[in-house]
Amino acid sequence: MARSMYHLRCASLLLLTCFVLVIACSNETGTNLTASNKESMKRIANNNESVSTEVDETDSADNHQLKAYTLKFVYTGSPQKDEEEVEAAMNEYLLTKINAKIDLIPIDWGPWDDKVNLMIASREKVDIFFTAQWNKHAINVSKGAFLVIDELLEQYGQGILQTLDPVFLAGAKIDGHNYAVPTNKELASQGGIIYRSDIADELGIDMTMVKSIEDLDAVYQIIQEKKPGMIPLYMKMGESFNAHYIGNFDALGDTSIPGVILKDEESTTVMPAYEVDRYVDSLRLTRKFFLKGYINKDAATNQTMNNDALRSGDVFSITGALKPGKNEELAIQTGLTQKLAQLPLNVKTIATSETAGSMLAISSTSQDPTRAMMFINLLHTDVYLNNLMNYGIEGKHYMKVNEHMIRPTENTQNYNPGSNWMFGNQFLNYVWDSENPEKWNSFRQFNQDAKISPGLGFVFNGDAVRAEVAAVGNVDRQYRTALETGSVDVDKVLPEYIERLKAAGIEKIIAEKQKQFDQFLANK
Repeated sequence: MARSMYHLRCASLLLLTCFVLVIACSNETGTNLTASNKESMKRIANNNESVSTEVDETDSADNHQLKAYTLKFVYTGSPQKDEEEVEAAMNEYLLTKINAKIDLIPIDWGPWDDKVNLMIASREKVDIFFTAQWNKHAINVSKGAFLVIDELLEQYGQGILQTLDPVFLAGAKIDGHNYAVPTNKELASQGGIIYRSDIADELGIDMTMVKSIEDLDAVYQIIQEKKPGMIPLYMKMGESFNAHYIGNFDALGDTSIPGVILKDEESTTVMPAYEVDRYVDSLRLTRKFFLKGYINKDAATNQTMNNDALRSGDVFSITGALKPGKNEELAIQTGLTQKLAQLPLNVKTIATSETAGSMLAISSTSQDPTRAMMFINLLHTDVYLNNLMNYGIEGKHYMKVNEHMIRPTENTQNYNPGSNWMFGNQFLNYVWDSENPEKWNSFRQFNQDAKISPGLGFVFNGDAVRAEVAAVGNVDRQYRTALETGSVDVDKVLPEYIERLKAAGIEKIIAEKQKQFDQFLANK
């Protein structure tokens, strides 16, 4: 079946969507994809389905009967200087729509895992969490942290169902149920670096000659010699050449659970990363770059966000998940307009990690799940609220050029979270005047001709190896970041890391994941 799926690699994503949705997967431990209705599939296949600018499902409810409620919304990102002002504007609007207020709770990437784990473990009253396949989504589902939202979607998420490509919800299911609402965004994935194009031009570096990670050696050597105060490559936890978006590793569910296949190949054999040549080769190359001084010395411990590192002006490049206009988005956020470019270092792929790569979940501790779904529905359908959340207040944090395009102001820096990919429906977002005005059409084109992972539609259920997953996670925290940022000797530390992983039970996890994946493939 994996081979037959690969015959579709030249077809458009829209045709892929149809294909995925007609697959009936009966795997009891993996994800079950169900068919959409024929009319919806026909519209998608013909590429004639347009994104609604606003579908207001909440006005049909009698909001006067809803008791006032404040929603606590936890997501990743740096707190913004004008956050309270934007929050007040959101509250004023939300009170008229769903008689609710919002309490925005952004948490920086560095402390994110620890703080969210504590919130979940202590059963803190939260309404909405940002979650993702690569961010322990499946593990948190198994902990009971998130509600099943199937009925909530049907009752209070009709705007979501009308505007979101059904493949997102189908590919994000666990045991046949949705536990979070995916963001409406690009489906394909590609990884590489974002770099200072102005510096490359100044030094006469031809970046078109860079076709692989190895080719960056010559580039970084020039940066080091001619710009001694600049870090050629900034790395931190999770942002390295072994990030899933560059290595094209398909973890078949949560990336924190070991066992991968390669998205751009056809093998369905699940392997620990340390047995994958691509992974180990990248470890050695990163170590080489670290020893040459290309990588920041504190990469194993530094929690500064990539965007903040770029903003400092002392960094030439960072690794990143790419998409059309990613460099332009970062340029606005970092004050480096017209100074950034992006360089892909792998092929485009589509896997379950993309369908579930950015989602909003309703916490099982929420005191009003209905209102939480109403709010998420608005983020997917309400142009005003969506852009208020993403760009702040019109006239202060941005000025409108026309109906769809905006320009920055002197106050943009005070509210510019750069988290559009997290919040609802990106196709509702305004476009900065420094971006391609055809950005959203570029997104649709980006999804074309992507290679399809053999694991598309499968999500591993880790209940049978929960203790082993926790033990392996503890080992990862001690070794993984240091190894993947080149901060330690691979020949000395990798064998020790492998030994500790085996003692923690990684082989049992791999065997269970292979068993479930084989069943998934057999039942297609």
